[in-house]
Amino acid sequence: MRADIVALADQIETAVGLLRRRLDWEPSQVRLDELNALSERADFWNDPEKAQKLMRERNKLDAGMSAIISLERDLRDSLELAEMAEAEGDASLVDEAHATLKKVQERAAKAELEALLSGEADGNDAYIEINSGAGGTESQDWASMLLRMYMRWANARGFKVELLEEQAGDTAGIKSATILVQGENAYGWLKTEGGVHRLVRISPYDSNARRHTSFASAWVYPKIDDTIEVEILDKDVRTDTYRASGAGGQHVNKTDSAVRLTHIPTGIVVACQAERSQHKNRAAAWDMLRARIYEAELQKREAAAQQLADSKTEIGWGRQIRSYVLQPYQMVKDLRTGVETSDTQGVLDGDLDQFMAASLAARVAGAGHAEIADID
Repeated sequence: MRADIVALADQIETAVGLLRRRLDWEPSQVRLDELNALSERADFWNDPEKAQKLMRERNKLDAGMSAIISLERDLRDSLELAEMAEAEGDASLVDEAHATLKKVQERAAKAELEALLSGEADGNDAYIEINSGAGGTESQDWASMLLRMYMRWANARGFKVELLEEQAGDTAGIKSATILVQGENAYGWLKTEGGVHRLVRISPYDSNARRHTSFASAWVYPKIDDTIEVEILDKDVRTDTYRASGAGGQHVNKTDSAVRLTHIPTGIVVACQAERSQHKNRAAAWDMLRARIYEAELQKREAAAQQLADSKTEIGWGRQIRSYVLQPYQMVKDLRTGVETSDTQGVLDGDLDQFMAASLAARVAGAGHAEIADID
C-alpha cells in the first residue's frame, strides 16, 4: 500500500487509541446504558435541573463514543477502498482514498484536541472581560475591535453571547466590557486567550497618518455551577450601584440599576448592567465574582500565571500573548506558540481556532503525560 496512505492510517489509529483510553470505553458504555435507561423512566423529568445535568452527561458520552465509532468505520472503509484500487491498478481511486483518509485524519486530530478539554471547568460557559490599555482613543478603539473579534468567534460556533457590561470610550471604542459566552466547552476553548493583545497600525485618528502601537487585555474566567463551591464572605464584598452607561441601543439599558462588586481581599472588581432590574444585575454580578475568584484559584494551582490582581497591573509590554500587525505588513503572531498568519482580517473577524488549538495543545503538553492521565 502507498506509504502516504499507511502514514495517514497510522496517525488515525494512534488518535483513535488515545481517544478510547481518555474516554475509558467500557465504563463509559456502561454509564451511557444507565443514563439511557434513566431517561426513559416516567419520573425522569420530575426534577428538571437534575434531569438536564444527566442529559448533558448522556449527550457528551454519546457524542464522544459516536465520534470514535465513526472514525473507526471511515478508516476501515477507506483502507478497503485503497486496497481494492491498488489491486485493480486504479490510480485515481487510490488518490480518492488518500483524500478521504486525509479528511478522517483531520477529524481525528480535532476530536483528540477536544478530548483534552477535560479540566474541571472546561465544559462551562465563559466570561470575557476586555480592558483598554494606556493610550486613550487608540487603545479604546482596539479594545472594541477585540470585543467584536471574540463575539464573532462565538457566533460562528453557534454560541450565545450576552453583553453584561460596557463602558464607552471618551471619543471612540470602549474602556471596558464584559460578555458571557454560552456554549459547550466555551471556557475550555477560550481559557488560553487571557492576556495582553498588541496592535500595530496606521492610526485612523492621527492626522499625520503615523504608525501607532496599542494594547488591550482580554481576561477569561469560567461561569461556575453548583458542582464547584466558592466561598465568599459578605463582609469582604463592597456593593456599589450606579447608572448604566454605554453606547446605547438594544444591548445596554440606561437605568440606575447597574451593580458593581468589589472583593476587598483580592481587589477583584466586577460589574453588570445588562438587566433593567437591580436585583438581576446583583445576582449576575455575584456569579461573575465567584467565577473570577475561582479562576484566580485555578491560576495559582496551575502555576500558569501570577495572581489575577497582579497580572492586571499593567497592560503593555512584557505581558503580551499575541501581536496583530496591520502596517507596514499584515501578520498576526501568537508569541507563546509561534503560530502566525497573514490573514489579519480573518482573525479580526473571529478566525481564532488555529491559535486556540495550538495554545491548548501546548498547555496540555507542558503539563506532562502524567498530569494528562490524572485528568482523564
